[in-house]
Amino acid sequence: MDEKRRISLERASKLNEEIEDFLAFKDEFLRKTSEIRDVLSSKHKEELMDYFGADENDWNDWHWQLHNRISSVSLLSKFIKLSDEQYKMFEEISKKYRWATTPYYLSLMDYEDMSYPINMMALPTAAENDTSGELDPMSEEYTNPAPCITRRYPNRLIINVTSSCAMFCRHCQRRRRIGESDRIESEENIEAAIEYIRNTREIRDVLITGGDPLMLPDEMLEKIISRVRQIPHVEIIRIGSRLPVTMPQRITKELCDMLKKYHPLFMNVQFNHPGELTKDAVAACERIVDAGIPMGNQMVFLKGINNDKYIVQLLNEGLLKARVRPYYIFHPKQVMGTRHFEITVEEGLKIMKYLRGHTSGLAIPQYILNAPGGLGKIPLLPNYIIESDEEHIVLHTWEDREVEIIY
Repeated sequence: MDEKRRISLERASKLNEEIEDFLAFKDEFLRKTSEIRDVLSSKHKEELMDYFGADENDWNDWHWQLHNRISSVSLLSKFIKLSDEQYKMFEEISKKYRWATTPYYLSLMDYEDMSYPINMMALPTAAENDTSGELDPMSEEYTNPAPCITRRYPNRLIINVTSSCAMFCRHCQRRRRIGESDRIESEENIEAAIEYIRNTREIRDVLITGGDPLMLPDEMLEKIISRVRQIPHVEIIRIGSRLPVTMPQRITKELCDMLKKYHPLFMNVQFNHPGELTKDAVAACERIVDAGIPMGNQMVFLKGINNDKYIVQLLNEGLLKARVRPYYIFHPKQVMGTRHFEITVEEGLKIMKYLRGHTSGLAIPQYILNAPGGLGKIPLLPNYIIESDEEHIVLHTWEDREVEIIY
């Protein structure tokens, strides 16, 4: 064996050792997740369909999913056994913060373990009684120069077209906008927003969000998109939605056929845990991508759900298999009632540093902290520079080796 081959094999052996722990974690995680999906989820789905007197066609109809959302503790308790204390807590939280989940997303939950990540993202906990934080930490109410508009940057803005969602995530940054009932912005307000864009020629990129804009009927959504597309200086239209995750039945052929008429159009989703990457959710994403719509994922770091380097790696690699590009990981915002999900920036940076070298660059999103007061996104990066001057720079590699480059 020549020296070059010997060195190469030694290096390959070290790389194999580097990934052994992740592969063991992955095998065990996928085994447990498969058990939940293949056994529990199917069982839960049958129970839900039996309770509502539904068949497979009903289950796959997004209108049926919406009509049968679970939003009361009395209905939830028919499926998940709650203690008297939990039942009372649900009633108490319901008076302060609205909650609801689709039958589909409920079928993914663990009915015995309320700390299961899927449960935690959908169902209230007593921690929501914490009154620290703010209802509007990003000062969106002070960055809306026209109805429905949020503008933080010179050449792009947001149109919030509805406060409605299929499921009210417990970490939602806009929980202040969720009232007692679903609300779509008035035609007058939407027209005022579009007129503002039309009169502001520097705007080249428009994000349509909410709530969730895919809660609108196809005809209403198309009317908004088509009017924005008619503005000459608008180059890019984006849609922000979590429905491919929480109600994938919404991603119909008819919806995709409509959307692909308005390219260039992009869609960002929010998968936060590999357990959300179900067969139905992946199929929904593939329908969107097959319509020529690039997809990006905007994960949020959430304590107890995804503040784990292996979970993030599994999620991001699974997203790429579904042709969804990991785009952002957001640091949790200090929203009142959501503080129990917070992690430290140092913890987030440690996970980001791990990803570099342990997965492909395609699976490494930007880690973003939204500055308080609506001052925009701040990218957060591990520090790889040890020292630097005009003559040289000393750096860390992903393995924490030191390298020096002489200029």
